[in-house]
Amino acid sequence: MKGRVIKSTGSWYHVQLGEETIQARLRGKFKQEELKLTNPVAVGDWVKIAKEADQATWVIQDILPRENYIIRKSTRKQHFSHILASNIDQAFLIITLRNPRTSLGFIDRFLVSTESFRIPAFLIINKMDLIKERDMEFLEVIQEIYKPLGYPVYEISALENDDLKEKLLPILKGKSTLLAGHSGVGKSTLLNELATGANQVTREVSKFTTKGVHTTTFAEMFPMPEGGYLIDTPGIKEFGILEIEGQELSHYFVELRDYLGKCKYHNCTHINEPGCLVLERLEEGYIHPYRYDSYLKIYHEEDSHR
Repeated sequence: MKGRVIKSTGSWYHVQLGEETIQARLRGKFKQEELKLTNPVAVGDWVKIAKEADQATWVIQDILPRENYIIRKSTRKQHFSHILASNIDQAFLIITLRNPRTSLGFIDRFLVSTESFRIPAFLIINKMDLIKERDMEFLEVIQEIYKPLGYPVYEISALENDDLKEKLLPILKGKSTLLAGHSGVGKSTLLNELATGANQVTREVSKFTTKGVHTTTFAEMFPMPEGGYLIDTPGIKEFGILEIEGQELSHYFVELRDYLGKCKYHNCTHINEPGCLVLERLEEGYIHPYRYDSYLKIYHEEDSHR
């Protein structure tokens, strides 16, 4: 029988089987496209399951091919990766300008991951009710960088719920949408406002560290009132992307992708080669220097692993 994994608790998985939700466990180990994963089964996976003989429980026999997934390096096991969710239609990166502050580098790393599968990404700036005058420059930078690149940017206050549903529900209708971001950015609060039957625990950001505390322990899918799902995920401290080839990285920066194959050398890394069109466009102001700086940092970080 075929079902979809809607929650992972480590050793057991909640699988949607028609109108019923059942619990299933893994049988044996799964080898998946030579990926070393901390979670062989991810929320959003379609799986084949069977009932255990003389038991009320089920086992996952096979994982069906994934259409896409968002993946990052594991922070716990070296050379391993963790899939946040699979088979998704779009992704919401929840951003805050303070308590905690989301860096441009974190945003860019997340977008590299979504671009690798051409997953539409939205930047949701939460806690607008808390921003100060000194935060406005950072807000303007985010709008200035990402809107021209085609990434929609929404400003919301999940706690105040000012026209929240009017802004977001039309985008979410009928879609499987991933919610991601640092701990403390308000993912669970937003989820509770939007999704059917969600009652996720929320906690305030520490005033001492100004950092969020993990309240979501496991990824889970929640149905939306007009169809589709919201996928809540544990907070991410760092977003380490997988090893990629040097020339491949520019494919995942939309403003660099426009110049593929147009430089003097076909294997141009867009760093110091003569006749590089990307460097020319950067000098002319067509490429934002903050984004190019992110490109360099990711390139050199990955280069050190190659």
